Amino acid sequence: MTALFALATSLLWGLADFGGGLLTRRTPALTVVVVSQAIATAVLGAVVVALGGWSEAGPRLWFAFAAGLVGPVAMICFYKALALGPMGVVSPLGTLSVAVPVGVGLVLGERPGPMQFAGIAVAVLGVVLAGGPQLKGAPVQREAIVLTLIAALGFGMVFALIAEASTNVTGLFLALFVQRVTNVAVGGAALYASVRRGNPALPATGFPWSSLPTLAFVGLADVAANGTYAVAARLGPVTVAAVLASLYPVVTALAARGFLSERLKAIQAAGAGLALVGTLLLATG
Repeated sequence: MTALFALATSLLWGLADFGGGLLTRRTPALTVVVVSQAIATAVLGAVVVALGGWSEAGPRLWFAFAAGLVGPVAMICFYKALALGPMGVVSPLGTLSVAVPVGVGLVLGERPGPMQFAGIAVAVLGVVLAGGPQLKGAPVQREAIVLTLIAALGFGMVFALIAEASTNVTGLFLALFVQRVTNVAVGGAALYASVRRGNPALPATGFPWSSLPTLAFVGLADVAANGTYAVAARLGPVTVAAVLASLYPVVTALAARGFLSERLKAIQAAGAGLALVGTLLLATG
């Protein structure tokens, strides 16, 4: 079941990233983050009230609060790194985030078997290659590398924190709600600061009302992915859950191929194949 929930996480995150990437072509990235997370927060709030989730409030919610603080910072750093580029270097580097939860699992005493270790190595290599690493061309700015590494550390911390934020399903909804409220607060503050510096919060055509369904999907898919990852990490080894969940760049690349007819590079196709092999090794190990 760990593999099933972790793969669901990679599917949801991959589709959310694809939708978010489409939206940021027309709308500032910070606005996309804040609006999509606000929609998800409203839905989660209604679920928490319906389930009586407040009864699960406790010290573990600090993990959710911390994840909510770290997540937007990591996302902003990643977007800035992508803007500096080249994306062919930045995107694969972002997958280093998997090192954090895998490291936490090992510190806590998890010891994957030989087959699973092989699967981890093959899957991580596949994810990096699926990102289409740029092996030559424009030089990489030091700032882009630093921002990407900060973002990878932040994403990895969110992986680790959200896995510790609850012990049951009702508590998980409350933890995700707290995380999203914090996300919106941090993202909103960053958006306000950006506007104060003279950057637009909306495209020239005004608020993108026609994009609301996509914004809602991005926010809710991201929330659902956090939830399925937390379940995966509870049901089995964090090392396995984290690696399988990190396959989301493969999903994003395949979505771009399917919906936008973007052609995969040979190195991306090879990466997707290796990721699949790594997944099978992990699932059967």
